[in-house]
Amino acid sequence: MKKWPFLIALFSFMLFSQEAQSQISTAVKENIQQKVETGKNVGIVVGLLKDGKETYFSYGKTALNGGLELDKNTVFEIGSISKVFTTIILADQVLKGAMTLDDPIENYLPQSVKVPEYDDKKITLKDLATHTSALPRMPDNFKPADPNNPFADYSVPQLYRFLSSHQLTRAIGGNYEYSNLGMGLLGHILELHLGKTYEELVVDHFSDSYAMTGTKITLTPAMKKRLAKGHAYGQEVANWDIITLAGAGGLRSTASDMLKFMRANLTDKKTPLTAAMRLSHTPAFKSSDGSFQIGLGWHYSNNGSVIWHNGGTGGYKTFTGFHKDSNTGVVVLANSTESVDDIGLHLLDSSNQLVVPKKKEPFKEVEVAIETLETYVGSYAFSPDFAIEITRDEKQLFAQATGQQKFPIFASSENTFFLKVVEANVVFEKDEEGKVNGLILNQNGQSPKAKKVE
Repeated sequence: MKKWPFLIALFSFMLFSQEAQSQISTAVKENIQQKVETGKNVGIVVGLLKDGKETYFSYGKTALNGGLELDKNTVFEIGSISKVFTTIILADQVLKGAMTLDDPIENYLPQSVKVPEYDDKKITLKDLATHTSALPRMPDNFKPADPNNPFADYSVPQLYRFLSSHQLTRAIGGNYEYSNLGMGLLGHILELHLGKTYEELVVDHFSDSYAMTGTKITLTPAMKKRLAKGHAYGQEVANWDIITLAGAGGLRSTASDMLKFMRANLTDKKTPLTAAMRLSHTPAFKSSDGSFQIGLGWHYSNNGSVIWHNGGTGGYKTFTGFHKDSNTGVVVLANSTESVDDIGLHLLDSSNQLVVPKKKEPFKEVEVAIETLETYVGSYAFSPDFAIEITRDEKQLFAQATGQQKFPIFASSENTFFLKVVEANVVFEKDEEGKVNGLILNQNGQSPKAKKVE
């Protein structure tokens, strides 16, 4: 689930896993150590499958306070990696002749649901599986009661109401636009079609077939004991419960289970889902100029030689992927919101560079008049489903992103404010009349702009 979250800067006590082996290079191990020691991550577990041999390396802990050493059986939220589980189940149904990729999705939904169309073209299962449905990233009636667990109360009736009232703004099947809504809807359609919950479908297809007993939505008592706590902004955060849109990001898993998943995706042997996995790996959509292509959920890099998907929830970042030519699969799981994609991509192809973390520079604060601070108070929208709320308490400003916690921001100049718990700052902008009309978020090398709406 992707947004512009403030990236965390933490400090943790580190422990090397005894499972570390020579297949994972010293450069990767040192990079992981640096990411944890500089506070970029709380802990990271890497699993590498190379020519049939499994190797694990872990560094950091399950929590900042009183945490345990991470290992291959530690449980993480895997977020959007759930999407390729969803598309493989779809591919299995297609190969069994029970569905086709060109089926309109309205065939599988209640007749009371009016599915949006564009120029008389209907949204198909393939459109959902390739993010080309023209549906938005998130529904506009997604208004969580608990920002710390934002998906928990989004219901099926809400999903149906959104579909029945939404009007598409562009052609179906013409352009790629990543949609949690679309993939969550696909998971829901599979539930209706097969008469089981999404979790039951995952257990039937993966847990039982590949002994992936630690891959579920519901945390069992045993999984809770092995759970890595999620972290954001240097603090422990709540887990996310994604039910209605579970197919977009609801799963929890372990490095051990995810390497079993990678082994199944790479094997030439006949397994219950070998053919479905092969179909999911095959390009299913290509842009008109040929510059972009996607499989059923799977993304490509390095001229198509690397097939991958990443994930992220409120307190986790994850990556999994494989390189068929070198018979290599990898999983990277982290219990904080700093990206670990660079580690996974580097392990699959060493020409992909590791991101070297930098230590934070000391903060320098200046004082800004209360009258000026008050002009910054309001809501700043980056998109229909993501905004930053700026509030004030006396001389202190606070920033709260959608679905996230509120944190103080500190002035380094009259219109520039930084966070002490993350490497990010916001710059307030004014119009020609001197009225504050927006802000820029500078973070992780990106500078998205938001318009002041309140």
